[in-house]
Amino acid sequence: MFISKKNPQAEENTDKGLSPDFGYLSPQSCYLDSACQTLRPQAVIDAETEYYLQYNACGGRVKYKWGTMVDTKVQEARKLLLTLSGKREKEYCVAFTLNTTYGINLVLHQLQVGEFSRIVTSEIEHNSVNLPSITWAKRQNAERLVLPREEDGSLRYSPSDLERSVVLINSMSNIDGRTPQNLKQLAEDTHAKGGILLLDAAQGFAHDVERLCDTDFDAAFGSGHKMYGPSIGFIVIKRSLLDRLDPFFIGGGTVTDVEKDTYSLLREGEEAHAVLEAGLQNWGGILGLGAAVTWLGQQEERNEQEKSLTETLFHGLQKNSRMHLLNRVPAPIVSFHVDGIDAHQLALYLSEQDIMCRSGYFCCHSYLQHQLKLPPLLRVSLGLYNTPAHIEKFLGSLKTILTTL
Repeated sequence: MFISKKNPQAEENTDKGLSPDFGYLSPQSCYLDSACQTLRPQAVIDAETEYYLQYNACGGRVKYKWGTMVDTKVQEARKLLLTLSGKREKEYCVAFTLNTTYGINLVLHQLQVGEFSRIVTSEIEHNSVNLPSITWAKRQNAERLVLPREEDGSLRYSPSDLERSVVLINSMSNIDGRTPQNLKQLAEDTHAKGGILLLDAAQGFAHDVERLCDTDFDAAFGSGHKMYGPSIGFIVIKRSLLDRLDPFFIGGGTVTDVEKDTYSLLREGEEAHAVLEAGLQNWGGILGLGAAVTWLGQQEERNEQEKSLTETLFHGLQKNSRMHLLNRVPAPIVSFHVDGIDAHQLALYLSEQDIMCRSGYFCCHSYLQHQLKLPPLLRVSLGLYNTPAHIEKFLGSLKTILTTL
């Protein structure tokens, strides 16, 4: 059995009130870029290391013990993601992909030609939604409708907008943490008009999974690296939608048989997900993701602390008149710009204090740069490893910089 080595730094961090799950961190490090990617707890690192050291075999192909162990743990990971999403195996299945962007493209561009009349998206989308929706509309010769979002994140639409539509939006914005308050109703209205609802849930799976559980979506796309796991994507998809796809991105693992000029796709039963999993999979990454989901389920206390930190961060940033926040309410993702200081330069100043934040437009150029015509922004995004000391350090350093410049 693989045994994780004791990390002296972890013991030191525990003594200082920091999490032993991230014992490799220096107490001076202040990582505030979880919206880009989260750090990984020791349990995830151990799960991947154990795979590579103890049973590094292919899944779905072999009969020897190592392979069957991989198959068992991969199946467990699928069930964990269904449970996290609040979905039943009878109605949904889970497929693993490269990342969220890849998953969105994989499903969107394999929809039946002519089945839908338009694609509906929103103004505050990441390029992982914007770009596939643009290319889909062009290839389908269909309408692309970009709708506004309210301050509470709700999508503003009329029933006619949803007629035979592919609705593709985020379940949490990577700009300011806005979540669509009317998401459940949107799903009902979309289905009533013969459409489908696809969700970019990359941020939602980590910060607002309850909303996903309450929503009758057709497919939700996530990435492990946003939720304390390896860099791997996944799709939670309705079996009924899977049956309606017209697969062309196929290969080993997606078929039951191949003859000279024909093949039979694997589309039913427990292995229905295989139609979206062409080729050899990232087995170590899948097992690491399973460990991340298990770890997330044990973090009730840290989730409460994160909510408290969002309040402290938001109200701390509001105190400076030079600060222009995009957020209207506290959220684990906060973006702003400051009068007289370039955001990229500000990020460099903070970096000198071992404070790590994102600067720029966060892959949301269409909305931030071209629609709102804002300068580059600074984004602070929280994770379950952040502490009150991190927020205090960030706000204190920021105040010093603004006082100096």
